Amino acid sequence: MSSLTRTLITQGFSDLEKSERFLGFRELAELDQAELLAALRVANDPDLAVQSLVRLLSAAPEVYSKLTRTHPESGEVESNEALFRLLGASEALVDFLIRHPEHVDVLDMPSSPEPVAADGAALRSSLLEAVGADPASSMPLATMTGCAARLALRTRYRRHLCELAIRDLCAASPQDVMPLVGAELADLAAAAMEGALAVARAQVAGVFCAEAVARVHLAIIGMGKCGARELNYISDVDVMYVIETAPPGVNDGGRAGEADAVTVGNALAAAISQTIYAPEREPGLWEVDASLRPEGKDGPLVRTLDSYLSYYQRWAHDWEFQALLKARVIAGDAELGERFEEAISPLIWTSSEREGFVTSVQAMRRRVTANIKASEAGRQIKLGKGGLRDVEFTVQLLQLVHAKNDKSLRVKATTGAIAALTKAGFIGRTDAAHLDESYRYLRVLEHRIQLVQLRRTHLMPTAPEQLRALARAVAGPMSLKRPSAQSLLDDWAKVKRRVSTLHERIFYRPILATAAHLSAEDLALATDAARARLAALGYRDTVGAQRHIEALTAGVSRRAALQRQLLPVLLGWLADGVDPDAGLLAFRRVSEALGTSHWYLGMLRDHQAAAERLCHVLSSSRLVTDLLAVSPEATAWFGNDKELVPLSFDVQWAEIQSKMSRHPEPSDAIRLIRLIRQREILRIAIADCSGLLTQDQVCAALSDADRASVLGALLVAEADVYAGEPALTRLLVVAMGRQGGREIGYGSDADVLFVHRAVEGADSGQAQQQARLLVSKLMVMLTQPVRPAIQAERVLSVDADLRPEGKNGPIVRSLDAYKEYYARWSSPWEAQALLRALPLAGSDELATDFVRMVDPVRYPSLLGEAELREIKRIKARMESERLPRGADPARHVKLGRGGLSDVEWLVQLWQLQHAHAHEALRTTATLPALYAACELGLIAAEEAQLLESAWRLAGKIRNANVIWTGKPSDMLPSSRRDLEAVARWCGYEPGQAAAFEEDYLGLTRRARAVFEKHFYG
Repeated sequence: MSSLTRTLITQGFSDLEKSERFLGFRELAELDQAELLAALRVANDPDLAVQSLVRLLSAAPEVYSKLTRTHPESGEVESNEALFRLLGASEALVDFLIRHPEHVDVLDMPSSPEPVAADGAALRSSLLEAVGADPASSMPLATMTGCAARLALRTRYRRHLCELAIRDLCAASPQDVMPLVGAELADLAAAAMEGALAVARAQVAGVFCAEAVARVHLAIIGMGKCGARELNYISDVDVMYVIETAPPGVNDGGRAGEADAVTVGNALAAAISQTIYAPEREPGLWEVDASLRPEGKDGPLVRTLDSYLSYYQRWAHDWEFQALLKARVIAGDAELGERFEEAISPLIWTSSEREGFVTSVQAMRRRVTANIKASEAGRQIKLGKGGLRDVEFTVQLLQLVHAKNDKSLRVKATTGAIAALTKAGFIGRTDAAHLDESYRYLRVLEHRIQLVQLRRTHLMPTAPEQLRALARAVAGPMSLKRPSAQSLLDDWAKVKRRVSTLHERIFYRPILATAAHLSAEDLALATDAARARLAALGYRDTVGAQRHIEALTAGVSRRAALQRQLLPVLLGWLADGVDPDAGLLAFRRVSEALGTSHWYLGMLRDHQAAAERLCHVLSSSRLVTDLLAVSPEATAWFGNDKELVPLSFDVQWAEIQSKMSRHPEPSDAIRLIRLIRQREILRIAIADCSGLLTQDQVCAALSDADRASVLGALLVAEADVYAGEPALTRLLVVAMGRQGGREIGYGSDADVLFVHRAVEGADSGQAQQQARLLVSKLMVMLTQPVRPAIQAERVLSVDADLRPEGKNGPIVRSLDAYKEYYARWSSPWEAQALLRALPLAGSDELATDFVRMVDPVRYPSLLGEAELREIKRIKARMESERLPRGADPARHVKLGRGGLSDVEWLVQLWQLQHAHAHEALRTTATLPALYAACELGLIAAEEAQLLESAWRLAGKIRNANVIWTGKPSDMLPSSRRDLEAVARWCGYEPGQAAAFEEDYLGLTRRARAVFEKHFYG
């Protein structure tokens, strides 16, 4: 290894072969190599620096004289720090000097560890003068247009950019000067926009008359980072254009019509963008982006002030007010721009009071996050978790909530806003220091990465040599350590973790200061401020929410201390649900019941997924919260997915038998059986809410729970009845309807038939009487109150109305009586009802005989025309008579258009017609029969898919109604809040209730068309 190679390695060179080759180029032949290498030590990327130096010397030999300079105080000759730092930091700016060697005198700038920002007014004057405009004019007009103007403006801009970059790179602490750099970049962008507007006036005057252009006043409103004076080195400049015509008496004394003003304004805006970014020998500066204007890219490019106000007062989305927080006039008519700022200010600072404000803002955040490419997620400095967006979102949301009453918080720049929020007591000093430090660090990362090529990027590089150069750039000139690529990644990861933690805590924690005085550092909020914060989160009863927080955090117990730490995050998770108020109340009830349990506190502290799942369920399900209130120990299931696997029928039945063996008293036994059913419903509902079960699995699990309960009740009833008299008969409970299809939901009744058969030698009359007694006891045991009462029980309602002759017929019949009835008097609807008949509980032998008896009835060899007409007549009559009065047929998921009834009746019609010949149709479940019909060619595959989708969605809505309200309902909700809850349950994103409603109505409309085609056609 040569001594030069060792020296290059020591000084941080990466590409040794290439750098040695460049050091041997003729441009460097006359230079002292040792002195040159010593000068290159200050470069962040010495490889890039030596290559750029060769290129620059070749294009601009006068740079030789700038390699050294004389110290102004000591008089000693030293290397030019500004030159070598720029060479190792920005290939793009070196390219600029190569294109324009007349500007290499910028390298004569003195370096300073504490730079001072350039004056914004001076920058404005410089760029206006570059295009021949008078800075003192109220409406500057360029003397240059077209290519010449573009070249002049862009060249002057980059000259100033070089000056700023040198001051930035030579500063002792990049983090300290970051706000100054961002502000100057914004001022420079504003000056460029002012110069481009002067050029635009001159160009547009060649199309319209000069007087028409002069009558139109245009204010350019900077948005985003430009408006906040915290711009990046290369970034889109977000703007909006406000126009106004000159008042009467100006120029020609007339007043231009608004339409003419808009036409001129559009031309000016287009010319500005062309001047800034159109292809040219000198590359464009950055894109002028007006997409934040009202209606986005679909809206007018320019508007009058009244038009803006009309839109914001009537039509604006919540996120638009968050964007307006940064709005500032940056160019054009300053007086018009200031009037715009004054007019929109009240709208901005009252926007947090709007209904659903936080929900819509959170939805915007989700959209931004969702748009991150998977390949970039781990490299995102701006949009990723713990990135710049987390800091900005936190700060802006705090401002929007509190600045209505505290004008000191109305600060546009993020660092200034953090300072203002800290001074006002909304962020603790330590947290504020960490937040500010992290934000500055991330912004410096962003600046240094962009500066190399002046390309818009927010991604961390992956090449080791780029990471090493970036590590040196971020550390700054005064750093004593030698940063490495790994140390940079470690520091970045630490900052991301810190930002993520602060983001979760800062917004919520000040609420707690009022209730529990979290710490001396976090100043207590006034009551109204705490309520404003809670309201912004989505809590409706802010007084009640504060009361719950006080109860949860008061005292010195371990539970109170832990919940003071946890509630900041829990409040946010609860607020993500549809009803955070109910969720917080439920959380309080659970915590008060379990607060001293070590496993509960441990779950909240150590299992984030479990705690988040708990909060989601509590704020989204009245059914679960009611059941958890009386069975708080079930909260442990949230931390263990294995506990949320529904118990099979066999396991439940074994447990019931075990309970009955230890509790022979009927009242005790049936109470335990009903408790088991309630426990399983809770388990299924939690698993369902947590996304652990499919729709089919939920139906099967609920059916198993009901079946075990009915079988247990039958066994208890038999034991009670047979204890006083000999067994004269055996009873069979047959499931009907959705219970028979094992398609029940949370609010389903148990539709059944009761069948008995007398034991051999028993009197038939006495057997019938005993069977009635068994049925009576079974129904009482399942439905009547028990002692002690089972709180929040969802009683299993037993409905035997599908028996022969309906409510007028005997509640229980013998198998022979059924056989005779179906042979002589059965109606078509009764044969149709038997399609769902499935033995549920009782004698296995009797069950086999019953199925053998009903199969010829429900699967007839021929369905006559009279029977077919009768089925269609009953269906039509049911639609007109059974639909609740005033109910919208389009919204009734069971009996309405394209709902459950339509799909099930069509499938059952096919079963009556074809199941005798095709065994695949002989099933009590709807979807398997639908699939079989499709296989047999009775319906096209796409139509079958449509019917299945409608049937499944209707079933989901029924379940969602019960989960959300705790009460069964067959209606698609009309209330927006209820519809939102149901939409989320059905898999839609928050805020998509209207889309869900439209999808359901459209789907069922198409399903109804398929139904009518095959059923009535």
